[in-house]
Amino acid sequence: MGLGLAKYQYTKGLHDIGNGAYAWLQPDGGWGWSNAGLITDSGESLLVDTLFDVPLTKEMLDAMKKAEPKAAETIGIVVNTHHNGDHCNGNECCANAEIIAHKLAAEAMTREPPQMLAGFLDMAPEMGDLGTFITKCFGPFDFKGVTQTLPTTTFETELTRKVGDKEVRIMHVGPAHTPGDALVHVPADRTVYTGDILFIEGHPIMWEGPVGNWIEACERIMAMDVETVVPGHGPITDKKGVKAVQDYLTYVRDEARKRYDSGMDAFEAALDIDMSDYDSWGDGERIVVNVTTLYNEFNGVHEELDAAKLFGQMAEIAKRRGRL
Repeated sequence: MGLGLAKYQYTKGLHDIGNGAYAWLQPDGGWGWSNAGLITDSGESLLVDTLFDVPLTKEMLDAMKKAEPKAAETIGIVVNTHHNGDHCNGNECCANAEIIAHKLAAEAMTREPPQMLAGFLDMAPEMGDLGTFITKCFGPFDFKGVTQTLPTTTFETELTRKVGDKEVRIMHVGPAHTPGDALVHVPADRTVYTGDILFIEGHPIMWEGPVGNWIEACERIMAMDVETVVPGHGPITDKKGVKAVQDYLTYVRDEARKRYDSGMDAFEAALDIDMSDYDSWGDGERIVVNVTTLYNEFNGVHEELDAAKLFGQMAEIAKRRGRL
């Protein structure tokens, strides 16, 4: 049984949620193939996230202008739900907008410019299996064509904006997936845009933690009066999709803890945990990042993850499972 809402096909493009609200979907929802949202009312607009490169973002904006010629002709506000490039690299396409992100997300953007991934891709042919994996994940995107455009407004806890008569509530729920994760809740539309707090039918990836914050963020979404949930990746869902992600996080936390307590190292634990209930979810190699982050949490250690090492381990898992 899929977690996507049956009334919304999981196809690439713009999906009308109703009442001037839209979701832009990019199957298959794997690395870099993120979703975005458009909120309109009375000729005004707010865009939730831009995409991984400029051509993808322009294609999305063109579709939005056709659907909402008045409201989307000029985007008034952009909210970046977090700092990963697949949610902000297209900001330059809305350069006249107010661009909002959490303070920690804005800071992280400066440390991870698009040129960083462009450099990794340039080196990939000399990096063996790791290079093959990086190219598979990020090769479809044009990072060299991105001029990083940073937020103009930051916040720390919560921020409210009006789009016509609609109230839009932007709330920090990180650190979880990343330090600056934010939800965008539109009560009038009974809709929430979650950024990467939700990967639907794909393994979430915990670059930051603690896991308790992420579980609590899911709880916060489930307490909202919403019927439509637009995730950062994957099909449009409802609260059953939120619960599935929360259950995943709880299961991985508990299984990782058992193996940590037994003295197993993080990579061994990632291979040992039975993830067969999630075989239908994409990007299963992310388990190694999640377990490593959890081990750091169990250790009481808060340090930046060794991304190169972890991508190497993900490449190894992907190869073992015939996905490389």
